[in-house]
Amino acid sequence: MTLSVSKTPKIMIRPLQYRDLEPVKVLMDRCRDPKTSQRLITIDRELKQASSWYGLRKFLSLLPYSSQEDRRIYVAEHQQKILGLIQVSSFNSTRTTWRVERVLLSDDIPQLGSMVSQKEVGSQLLKHCLENIWEARTWILEVDVNDKNHLALYRENGFQPLAQMTYWRITPAQIAELAKEEPNLPNLLPISNTDAPLLYQLDCMSMPPLLRQIFDRHIQDFKSNFLQTAINKIHQWLEQTEVVRGYIFEPQRKAAIGYFRLESAKDGSRPHQAQLTVNPAYTWLYPQLIAQMCQIAHHNQSPSSPPQPNDQGLELISADYQPEREEYLTKIGASPTENTLLMSRSVWHKIRETKPLEGLQLSEVLQGLKPARTPIPSRISWVKSFSQPGNQEFFTTPQEENHKSSDEPSGESPQQPNHGSHA
Repeated sequence: MTLSVSKTPKIMIRPLQYRDLEPVKVLMDRCRDPKTSQRLITIDRELKQASSWYGLRKFLSLLPYSSQEDRRIYVAEHQQKILGLIQVSSFNSTRTTWRVERVLLSDDIPQLGSMVSQKEVGSQLLKHCLENIWEARTWILEVDVNDKNHLALYRENGFQPLAQMTYWRITPAQIAELAKEEPNLPNLLPISNTDAPLLYQLDCMSMPPLLRQIFDRHIQDFKSNFLQTAINKIHQWLEQTEVVRGYIFEPQRKAAIGYFRLESAKDGSRPHQAQLTVNPAYTWLYPQLIAQMCQIAHHNQSPSSPPQPNDQGLELISADYQPEREEYLTKIGASPTENTLLMSRSVWHKIRETKPLEGLQLSEVLQGLKPARTPIPSRISWVKSFSQPGNQEFFTTPQEENHKSSDEPSGESPQQPNHGSHA
């Protein structure tokens, strides 16, 4: 008899360690494509920062409260060789929704040969996160619609499409042209923690109910503590970036109807990153807010800075449920640079049985159905017993019993009386 032994190699999934920093940098450089989108380049830059600040992040994780979003990095290792990497982060303050930011898979797997594929390594990385991050109830991610490999990987692991996102780019010439317009925003206000309820209401109004349920944001998501603000300031100083935020207040309804956030690189090394949220009932704010952001971007763009290989434009995102935004961006001549698919997957953690089902016997199952003591007759059972003819004799006295026996006829049937009989 021949025993079949599985030839699939065992891959170990573990958190990122200090000795993995150099192999991770090599993996990132090898997986980078010249046509990589700006979205993934930004994520790769954050991944390098997370790797470089390994000691600082370990120290911050020991604090009684989180100073920033919880970001975790796991690597797939086989025989001390990094085969893949996954980077995930919490999406909201309650950590019920998590986001898969990047999955990197190595093309060079000489030790494994054809016994395992890239998709299997990626599936093991995803399943490790789904099984070990117990706070997560929902997972979301973005994938390029043309990236067939990652799209098949996510679909195979249960992710379903939610919305189609489009990344737009406004050229520096268009920024200079739009900056000439004077936006009419009399109620443009700066943002503080006291405005968190207004921003939360605006966020809920700007998306469909399904996305609102999946994102599961709360008022706390729009607040920042002192330590987090200080770390963000240090990060902006190191990266030579400037962040400007503002919102539009509607005094009659006492509500926020528009919000923008613009991140600009002072050295012009990368495009301006813009976030825009508008109430669907106030879509006329798109020209005003985009003109406001173009004025800020044009002012931050120093004419004395040396020319960069990539012109510093402005990048903006729109979803397929925002047709007015896409219509306006098409009207001003913005060009779409990337189409992505927003996908999600819900997680239901199974509670393990205390006793395996295959070990249960039929007698043990039926044992629980037996009564614990002898059942006591109820009032209904007494009434039923009295209503039966045979049980009525229970209340007869001996005299009634003798009288009944004497009145009973013999076995012959009684004859009808013969009235008016004629001889």
